[in-house]
Amino acid sequence: MSLNDLLHYLRLGGVTLALLLGASVVALGVAVERLIALWGVSERSRSLGEIVNKHLLRGDVAAARTAAERSDAVAADIFLAGFDRWERSRASGGNGIESAVERERAQVGLKLRRNLWLLATIGSTTPFVGLFGTVAGIMRSFKDLGVDVEAGGTGGSAAVMTGISEALVATAVGILVAVQAMVFYNYFQARLSRVLVELRLLGDEFSELLKERATGALLPEPPPSREPSTPPATRPDPQPASS
Repeated sequence: MSLNDLLHYLRLGGVTLALLLGASVVALGVAVERLIALWGVSERSRSLGEIVNKHLLRGDVAAARTAAERSDAVAADIFLAGFDRWERSRASGGNGIESAVERERAQVGLKLRRNLWLLATIGSTTPFVGLFGTVAGIMRSFKDLGVDVEAGGTGGSAAVMTGISEALVATAVGILVAVQAMVFYNYFQARLSRVLVELRLLGDEFSELLKERATGALLPEPPPSREPSTPPATRPDPQPASS
């Protein structure tokens, strides 16, 4: 297909084809934005999790929190939510740390899924938009055929077939745009499922270690050891002197 043919079909497609091409550009833009946003998410989160857990195993909660505050990984928000809850619940043995971590993990998941609904919407609606353009084109072709017959024309099928073939371009473009959007959507869904499982595992391990620190802080100090007192030695009674 030459460039002139492509421009010809674009002119015939009108508003419908313009909508489909705009949807294709939007889908490509969302895909590029999500690729950039998800680049290295798993690696940075695992690296931060190893550092935080290493500090917690040594009992240095302050260093673990500092590492989370300085990191730009998405897991840092999860860890910081756990640390905040730990500060408020130290007196109760760290109750609620798991819930706080899970809530923040859900918030992070929503951020990672941002704009993916656009891909799903484009993938499910563009075939129908293309079909609408095709139906409109076929209606226009039969209208032109009727006008030609009324004007004394032969009413041959050549003009109708040409119009129908041009109208079918809208359906073909709609299907191509839908395939593009759904490929992107399924790829990101699979990748996010793996990332969210990794974040869940990191959050569970972090919660266990942090709760151990809170529980250990509540253990009573052992009483000082006391040496058993030895009874004083008894002196033997003096024997009476023999006469």
